[in-house]
Amino acid sequence: MTPPSRPPGPLELPPEPERNEAPLPPEDPPAARLPRPPPVCMAVIGGAVALFVLDTLLSGGGTVNGRMGPVFQQLALYGPLVDAGQYWRTLGFIFAHGGLLHLGFNMWVAYSLGGPFERAIGSGRFLLLSIIAALGSSAFALLFNFNVATVGASGMILGYGGAMLVTATREFRRGIIFWLVQVAALSLIPGVSWAGHLGGFLFGLPVGIALRSGPRVFARAAPLLLAVAVAVVYITAHPERFGALR
Repeated sequence: MTPPSRPPGPLELPPEPERNEAPLPPEDPPAARLPRPPPVCMAVIGGAVALFVLDTLLSGGGTVNGRMGPVFQQLALYGPLVDAGQYWRTLGFIFAHGGLLHLGFNMWVAYSLGGPFERAIGSGRFLLLSIIAALGSSAFALLFNFNVATVGASGMILGYGGAMLVTATREFRRGIIFWLVQVAALSLIPGVSWAGHLGGFLFGLPVGIALRSGPRVFARAAPLLLAVAVAVVYITAHPERFGALR
């Protein structure tokens, strides 16, 4: 009797021949994401440009020749009208510009200087800085040029420079100082509001100090600085109520 045969083992297949496959090409690197446009800066630029175009159309091109049309007449900072209760002018004047060159220069500086700064500190803080600097510019313009119509965002932009002067690195601070010296020289030209420039710069400095001190300090200081700016604007808008300003 023959012994039982061994159970067949698992089927073994011959090894597959090696394939000389070329390596897959590397995947293309993901496209670099463009930085998100700074919303506050873009709102200022968009509003100023849109109102300039609208005012030019309504006035038949008058703003291009340096004469304000009907829209800007409702926005220009003018002491007697603010004294009469038109307080919106203390912020609205930053959207009004006296000509195409004035508009183009201010908007270019607002984007090139304010855009990176807004991305660095955040849009919420940048908005507070913009309002405080604009009110500071308005207050000084009312204090020293009460009966002169003032338009333009340059005072607010000088507030950016004041805040950046405090928060910037030593190397970048040199560039800011050089730019401020140039603006100071331009402020001496007749027709340029040196008072508005100075006010925006001085009110931007404490905001920069608060930013440099950290989020907690800024959260407490910003409302106080805003309240001070509003109070100073109110005082300078009503010189007849405060004898020391006459």
